[in-house]
Amino acid sequence: MSNLSPLKRYEQQQRRSSITIATASLIAVIAALMYFVPMAPGWGAVKRSFFNWPILQKTFPSLLKAFMLDIAIFAWSLPLIVILSLAIALCRNVRKPALFPLRVFGALYTDIFRGIPIILLVYLIGFGIPGLGLPRPWNSPYLWGTVVLVLTYSAYVAEVLRAGIESVHKSQRSASESLGLSERDTMRYVILPQAIRRQVPAMMNFVIALQKDVALISFIGPVEILRQAGVHKSLMANFTPYVGAAIIFLCLTIPATRYADYLLAKQRSIRN
Repeated sequence: MSNLSPLKRYEQQQRRSSITIATASLIAVIAALMYFVPMAPGWGAVKRSFFNWPILQKTFPSLLKAFMLDIAIFAWSLPLIVILSLAIALCRNVRKPALFPLRVFGALYTDIFRGIPIILLVYLIGFGIPGLGLPRPWNSPYLWGTVVLVLTYSAYVAEVLRAGIESVHKSQRSASESLGLSERDTMRYVILPQAIRRQVPAMMNFVIALQKDVALISFIGPVEILRQAGVHKSLMANFTPYVGAAIIFLCLTIPATRYADYLLAKQRSIRN
């Protein structure tokens, strides 16, 4: 005999029923796509141009190798983004009148770098600064591509962190001050730990977006996965290498997306 209450048994039955219906509908949609899409008049040409298996096998190893450059740029950009975004968020949160210029700076920074499209910044900074004739390594596209990513994403992440800081109830500050903590220690030991923990799911989404946007710096020279796929496309007159690049990105971003959803669901369950 099960020890579950009638309500729990009913919830389990409803959950199993929902999973069964969802699975059946997904299978039906996939089967319909597999049946009807090949019936399109141009499917043969599309298959040869985008889903050419021999070309995918031939180009995939070099695409994977080029993707390691994306990973490297992502790896050294992410900590810089965290540091700068935290500094901007703290600037926007200062309360002393004497530090009001920091609040203005933080507001201007986020307004400017969230308002300019990242691809435009790639061109402006990636071509403009090396055009000054600076010596190596100060004219490196890797350097200025990283600068673009850090400046842009810091503006977005700073706003997420600021929202997390402002979501901490003011009673937390009052309690900290009553215990004799300075404003700096209150922010460091009381406010920031709560703010960051609350905003982790939102920041995970920016981590995923950053991994994809690393490919944009290929426009200023680095041969990462997008540029490598373009080289193969030009040599073979076929778009399959782009599909291979998309597959590689999906293998990384889908698990990260699911993990972000898991963190968000966990956060909601704690609040409820």
